Amino acid sequence: MRILVIAAERREFTGILANAQRTSRAALEVRWAQSAWLSGHEMLLAANGAGAPRAAAAVDRALETFPADAVVSTGFCGALRPELAIGDVVVADFVTAGERRFRARPVSGPVVWHTGSVASVDHVVQTAEEKGRLANSGASAVEMEAAGVAERAVAHGLSFSCVKAVTDLGDETLANDFNKALRDDGHFDTIVLLRGTLRQPMVRVGELLRLRKRCVRAARMLGDFFADLQF
Repeated sequence: MRILVIAAERREFTGILANAQRTSRAALEVRWAQSAWLSGHEMLLAANGAGAPRAAAAVDRALETFPADAVVSTGFCGALRPELAIGDVVVADFVTAGERRFRARPVSGPVVWHTGSVASVDHVVQTAEEKGRLANSGASAVEMEAAGVAERAVAHGLSFSCVKAVTDLGDETLANDFNKALRDDGHFDTIVLLRGTLRQPMVRVGELLRLRKRCVRAARMLGDFFADLQF
């Protein structure tokens, strides 16, 4: 099976790449792309920055040369439900974006996962208060790219799935302003984040270091899930 897998950043693919049988660079007009063979599937992995528009563009560009049978949105997410822990894998049954609602094809892997609705928004959800409002709408997790991937997959008549891993919890409010650091190219400006740590340095630097460790764990859990991905 040929699977197109879309994320925001290359680091979200590190676990998948660690489990791949073989990989090679892919010539694609996105920020980063690589071909990989994993769990009997031929995959094209593409990262084009944060946000639905950039993710949607990655789908369109990839499909110009890669005849995918299915499209998967993957990467990191924020938990909205209290039962979700750092590194937990969430397989969406639906992806919502405002009034839009996309059904996601179920997939399974060799590690324990949670199933639920994933809210796809246009900004980093930073406060426990906003996470609570999203949880009250019925969502289990929140992220920024899946709706863009889903929309283009549907437009191309392809199967769509969404597999995410948790990097922040539902009751956490982030001290660092990630929205202020988000550049037009879909990447977070490290300099802006570091300047922000001058206020509350102990709190903000500690949060960045903690988040980095969480991202490593989440990427590893995604890699373990994709190691035996079943449709």
